[in-house]
Amino acid sequence: MRGAVIGLILALGLARVAIAQDENRADDIVWTRLHATVFAAAPIESGDGVVDLDTPKRAVDATVVPVAIRTHLPQSTGHFIETIWLIVDNNPSPVAAIFHFTPQSGRADVETRIRVEQYTHVRAIARTDDGRLFMAANYVKASGGCTAPKGNDPASALATLGRMRMQVEGTPVPGRPILAQLMISHPNDSGLAMDPIARTYAAPHFVRTVEVTYAGKPVMRADVDFSISENPNFRFYFTPGSGGQLEARIVDNQDQAFSTAISLESIAGAMGRRIEGQPDAHEHAAR
Repeated sequence: MRGAVIGLILALGLARVAIAQDENRADDIVWTRLHATVFAAAPIESGDGVVDLDTPKRAVDATVVPVAIRTHLPQSTGHFIETIWLIVDNNPSPVAAIFHFTPQSGRADVETRIRVEQYTHVRAIARTDDGRLFMAANYVKASGGCTAPKGNDPASALATLGRMRMQVEGTPVPGRPILAQLMISHPNDSGLAMDPIARTYAAPHFVRTVEVTYAGKPVMRADVDFSISENPNFRFYFTPGSGGQLEARIVDNQDQAFSTAISLESIAGAMGRRIEGQPDAHEHAAR
């Protein structure tokens, strides 16, 4: 009897190994296609010393998986990271976000939250201004994130659609990169989640672009889709001066545009408190 139990345990262990190998093989096939399509199969180096990726190994909630991309190159005019791709291999839309940075970003770090539909590799691929590519990748165990029912009531989500809050964390010092956060009220509906009562699917409705400027100069621009979680949230850096406005503008896939701004009128006035922006009235972008 004991031998039979041990044999069963070994068999189950081997089955798990086989399943994991199959998942990795499937991931390899998907990544090979993405590499060819998105990067024209260009050489991609290890991200060691250039870019790191922090994700949970097993997500608590597949609809809200925290992701942190951290870089190790200073954003200087002589050399900087200009683009970072956030890729979720096995999602219906694998390219979750493309972040664009400038020397004014200070650091090309970004944090956000994503949906994960099935066990997958999540990748951060950074491109420097000289065209070199560097990759960090983690395997994340989560499922159902893109097809899960909405977290909020549709009427409530519509009532707050486009409201944004932006804040700067810490005391701004001219010339020193500082962390900022942009929070957006938006369903970021994938169009893949069935209403359990009506048995219908809502039309996709998600944020498509995010643009952040400081004192009129670009800081961070992102091309995103429904792989980003409901109520998108982004943490990023910018380099403040002695004043000026930090502005954010988003446009969704229905061409609705929303904007907000906060003022850094003086560094002294910002000391010891957070600076928070109030959302502007939203507008419809011209088609």
